[in-house]
Amino acid sequence: MVGCEGAIVASLLRRLCSGARSFPSGYARSASIRFCSTGKTYEKISHATIDRIIRVDHAGEYGANRIYAGQMAVLGRTNVGPVIQKMWDQEKAHLKKFNELMVTFRVRPTILMPFWNVMGFVLGAGTALLGKEGAMACTVAIEESIAHHYNNQIRTLMEDPKKYEELLQIIKKFRDEELEHHDTGLDHDAELAPAYTILKGAIQVGCRAAIYLSERI
Repeated sequence: MVGCEGAIVASLLRRLCSGARSFPSGYARSASIRFCSTGKTYEKISHATIDRIIRVDHAGEYGANRIYAGQMAVLGRTNVGPVIQKMWDQEKAHLKKFNELMVTFRVRPTILMPFWNVMGFVLGAGTALLGKEGAMACTVAIEESIAHHYNNQIRTLMEDPKKYEELLQIIKKFRDEELEHHDTGLDHDAELAPAYTILKGAIQVGCRAAIYLSERI
């Protein structure tokens, strides 16, 4: 029995390290999942859909946390520090929830987490070095991209809203808070950042690439 368990663990580790997306033997692609917090049970959910959504959203919220960490490292003691901190606190709550969903739905994180860890902080700190306006331009670009991404996911889940009711509520709530961050950035002179249009466009290209990769690996 021990030998069999060891073989199973070794097999799972090989799949994780290789970035394989296949499910372990006996792990249904359509199954019932129960939320411990509310007792809500999802019947016959599509694991392919949920796996993709939760993995990429977890990566996105993790990256957002690292961006705000970078901004706070540069601007934390300035008059805009409390504004950034408030947005960061909300992103921390988002990440905490997706950490819980990763466990509930048994989703592995993207293998790119170490990369997003570094790049998120560099992006946050780098744009903050341009001043308050640069940091807020980054916030506008990121949050606009994330809100658009969440809207796409909402449309997908709305194909069967009763089945994904609780997940829909979570994503809608987070989408609305990301839009608040977007508006906060505009209210704090994001559009006055050097080469705002170019900067925003470049960041959003990076966001789209990050979403594409994190969904898949």
